[in-house]
Amino acid sequence: MRRPYSDFCLLNSVFCILNYSSPVPQPSDPTTAAVRAYWNVRIHDLEITKHPVGSPAFFSDLDEYHFDKLHHLLQLIPFTQYAGRRVLEVGCGAGTDLVRFAQHGAGVTGVDIADSAIRLAQANFRQRGLDATLLVEDGERLPLADNAFDLVYAHGVVQYTADGRRLVEECRRVLKPGGQAIFQVYNRLSWLNALSMVMKVDLEHADAPALRKYSMAEFRSLLSAFSRVRLIAERFPVKSRLHGGWKGTLYNGVFVGAFNLLPRALVRPLGWHLLAFCER
Repeated sequence: MRRPYSDFCLLNSVFCILNYSSPVPQPSDPTTAAVRAYWNVRIHDLEITKHPVGSPAFFSDLDEYHFDKLHHLLQLIPFTQYAGRRVLEVGCGAGTDLVRFAQHGAGVTGVDIADSAIRLAQANFRQRGLDATLLVEDGERLPLADNAFDLVYAHGVVQYTADGRRLVEECRRVLKPGGQAIFQVYNRLSWLNALSMVMKVDLEHADAPALRKYSMAEFRSLLSAFSRVRLIAERFPVKSRLHGGWKGTLYNGVFVGAFNLLPRALVRPLGWHLLAFCER
């Protein structure tokens, strides 16, 4: 039988690693051009599919992998609730999430700093027979009207932009009064951040020109202009398709199962993703 004291010791060790390890050096003053150049050649999750880029099977693989790894999104994100209303995704990538809103009747707009991502999103929507406005734009400087959208969705974007606060302010500006914004960032005090340090395995996109991890308090402060903010920690261990060798075997064969035996209420603060549901 697992004892509560053992669980506490594990969590205490994780927090010690996170709080007392030397901080990862952060790039200084990354420019929009540097961020754009980086993401133009690094399409997220591209390596998980062997099908030709832009083919229907390619997009099917991206969709399947995305929602297998981030299965909590299907329960938490209101993909079905915006029929007939306007949805903006900032950092839409290949359009994997934005497609879900469009399939349920939302009028969708997607922006991304990388033109390669927008070309993929255009192909994705075209092959599915769905309409979307897709723009190559910087989320810190949106060329969109005030009070224009019912929902603004920015999953995995704030942490990779040069000025996260400015991006959040822009998202709030284009949101209608009473509208909802959803943001996701990386949790500095998380199981994955600790594991990366212990195993000496870089996190995905650790070499990005801009990358910041947030504590819950820092994230809440970033969102202070919204009238209501609800934060949730998510993204717990699932088996990886990207890592091999003995470290991958140890992670998939031992760590994932052992971690997920711990009471979820106990490990909830250690989720790798912090999601914010905000109301203007």
